[in-house]
Amino acid sequence: MAPQTPEYLLSEPDQHVVTPPTESAGTTDISLSEAVLTLRKRKYVILAVALLGVIYGFYKGSTQPRLFEAYGRIEIRSGSSNQYRVGGGVSDSAGFARMPTEVAILKSDTLLFTVAQDLDLANNPEFLGLKQKPPHVDVEDPAVRQNIVNQMQGAVDVTAMTKTDIIRIGCKTLSAKLSADIVNKLIDEYITRSVESRVKSQIRASAFLTTTLDDLKHQVETSQEQVIDLQKRLGVLALDPTHNQITSSLETLTAAAGEAQIQRILAESRYRVLSGMDPDALDESIGKSAGGTNSQLSNLRSQLELLKAEYARLTAPLNLGPKNPQVQALHDQIDELSREIDKEQTALLLRAKETLVAARANEDETRAALEAEKSDAYRLRDDLVEYTIRQREFESSRTLYEGLLSRLQTAGVQAGLESTEIDIIDQAMPPPAPSLQPRNTIVLINTMVAAVLGIILAFILESLDTGLRSVAEIEAVSGLPSLALIPRSRRAGVDASGLTIAQRNLATLSSPKSQFSEAFRALRTSLLLSTAGKPPNVILLTSATPSEGKTTISTNLACVLAQRDVRVLLIDADLRRPTVHHRLGLNGKIGLTSVLTGSSTVEDAVQHIPEVPTLDILVSGPVPPFPTEMLGSETMEKLLAYCRGIYSHIVIDSPPLLSVTDGVVLAHDADAVVLIVRHGKSGKQTVRRARDLLIRAGAPVTGITINAVDLSSPEYYGYYGYSGYSGYSGYSGYGSGGVDSTAWESQSGSTEKGDKQ
Repeated sequence: MAPQTPEYLLSEPDQHVVTPPTESAGTTDISLSEAVLTLRKRKYVILAVALLGVIYGFYKGSTQPRLFEAYGRIEIRSGSSNQYRVGGGVSDSAGFARMPTEVAILKSDTLLFTVAQDLDLANNPEFLGLKQKPPHVDVEDPAVRQNIVNQMQGAVDVTAMTKTDIIRIGCKTLSAKLSADIVNKLIDEYITRSVESRVKSQIRASAFLTTTLDDLKHQVETSQEQVIDLQKRLGVLALDPTHNQITSSLETLTAAAGEAQIQRILAESRYRVLSGMDPDALDESIGKSAGGTNSQLSNLRSQLELLKAEYARLTAPLNLGPKNPQVQALHDQIDELSREIDKEQTALLLRAKETLVAARANEDETRAALEAEKSDAYRLRDDLVEYTIRQREFESSRTLYEGLLSRLQTAGVQAGLESTEIDIIDQAMPPPAPSLQPRNTIVLINTMVAAVLGIILAFILESLDTGLRSVAEIEAVSGLPSLALIPRSRRAGVDASGLTIAQRNLATLSSPKSQFSEAFRALRTSLLLSTAGKPPNVILLTSATPSEGKTTISTNLACVLAQRDVRVLLIDADLRRPTVHHRLGLNGKIGLTSVLTGSSTVEDAVQHIPEVPTLDILVSGPVPPFPTEMLGSETMEKLLAYCRGIYSHIVIDSPPLLSVTDGVVLAHDADAVVLIVRHGKSGKQTVRRARDLLIRAGAPVTGITINAVDLSSPEYYGYYGYSGYSGYSGYSGYGSGGVDSTAWESQSGSTEKGDKQ
């Protein structure tokens, strides 16, 4: 008879909405406390490097060569140029700015090679640091030359003393006398070079100035000849181009043309006035134009008026009649004066017209002469421009020639005034003892340098370490909060002969007051408070990779949840490599797969352990051929829905996320998903990948639990703070060690290793 499908499998599962957590995109800055933790973590690396520095310092201090240092001092001044310079004095700042140049000259390869060549240092064993005389070499060989120059650069030290004109020259060799000889020879060669370079510079300057002066002299003479030729052609007086015949004639003609125009205008206006006015008023106009004097016409008119008055008196009714001879004679005189007045008026107009014609002719002739002169001026304009250019070239060449001639005449005096004076203040003397650096100073310097290198190496190793070793780092990488830290637990010297298999494999039962057990209580508290409204019912525990301790955490978490006097169901959903039944010493033949296939009911498949009466365990059962399809089936959903109504908490132990997809499939039906991260084992990329799989699947990821934490390490020291409590130290044998999933073994008849995943 085939088994009937249980009633709970036929009912509809409860619907619940899961809101995926929001991924945090914040990044944590490196703080001073994190740097201190890194130094404490890598302290052995730093100490090892510092120890190497101490050893190297002792070796270097013991083997340092016995070098003799001889030194001399010279003063460099600018001679008498400050007091007698032709172009002005030189400030002290310019002298200080010259000192680095003089130091570079003293350290130049050419000067050092000259000293080495004169002293034959290439064949000197004391300079080369050899005990025996080496084979003779040619110093002109390029390789030998470069080698000896490099050694001289290392042996000779040239320093300018601050705010002075003094240069200190030192040399270190294995011979005291050789050191002094090199310094003195270098000073002599420097003085010789300074004098020779000054003489050569003067010779080069004089030769250049002489050649340039000859060219300028020829150029000035040519320019002067061209200016004189143009001056003759243009009629320029002296050397002033503004005074010439053309300019003078043009100015005179311009003034004459203006005067002629004025005369023509006056004559024309007079003629027009006279021709257009009343003849009787001509005498008044002529009188006014003549400055107020009576003209001939005015006299004639006056006589006519007198005769007319006399004629009128004589012809009056009581006087003589018109036939009277005297009256007729008077009438004839009046007619004669009238004819003379008319003749005079006609002559006056004729003279005004003749004056106008003459003025016009004068103006035309003057303007014609002016236009002709302008034409000549326009024709000579280009010659004037050329004359100006030639004049300027001549003046420029003459000024340059005179300046260079003056510089050439004063070059000798100036060279003497500007000569650099070199005074030997201290002659180099052979030192009485070698110059050795104190051994303690060498050791201290090397130790400090090695310590700094060790610190740098510590931070480099920390940056290259991809393992997650701190809560802040894990939270920053995963973007999830940390629910609890599970300390590392290993077997210690505790008598486990009287313990059951469950007690030996569950530290929360064998050591309830240890740090290990307290960590699970902290995890329980975090889970109960992780969801709003009510505690989570279905809790899924998973990890990114195998062997991270999720089975150990699942069993111990179920145990501490059941200690609250509530019914708890532990489901082993790792259908590929189950280990829960080995941990608790249970029968693994009937379990989850039996219920899902309908061959058994939940009541028949659930098992118990006597130590925790309220804890039920549903082991995985026989290994099925298709675990993922079975866990993602509708039957699995109905099973969880049925168990929700019976148990307060359902803890599911699932396979790793990156190995198989079983955990992602089960996450849909969970109220809270806890990601297990093993301290020091899990990598950053694996944790990010596991988190992304859960987030994309819409799983309600509550947070992460860090497993196998060494609470004695600097970053976790005193994290829980129970080591000092009296009565708790008795459990340190079992609880202070840690949860190492590979260390738990079942003590059943067929002993097998637990949690190989």
